[in-house]
Amino acid sequence: MAGGGFVAVLVVHLHFPQVQSLKGKRRELQRVKAQLHGRLGATVAETDHHELWQRSTLTAALAARTGRDAQELADCAERWLHANWPEGVRIERLVRSLEDLRDIQVRSDGGG
Repeated sequence: MAGGGFVAVLVVHLHFPQVQSLKGKRRELQRVKAQLHGRLGATVAETDHHELWQRSTLTAALAARTGRDAQELADCAERWLHANWPEGVRIERLVRSLEDLRDIQVRSDGGG
């Protein structure tokens, strides 16, 4: 298969100590998601802790032409998140090429 590219996936664990309700948390999450999408073109979803007031886990995906570009986008996202939640964020990062993902798909399909 022709074509390439890279994807950076960030799993973002947030803590909102000042939030007192799910409604307040949703407001904060909308702001985070809008900033990551607007600044970096990230696709973002809340993936865990839906019913907790002060915690949330988001998963963000960033697509880029090169591995270096994907790393730089992830770096920008992490800097912004740490600046806005200096003691309330933990981030996991995974950067893979589309070829890496194709290899995973072939293995899981039993192909060779």
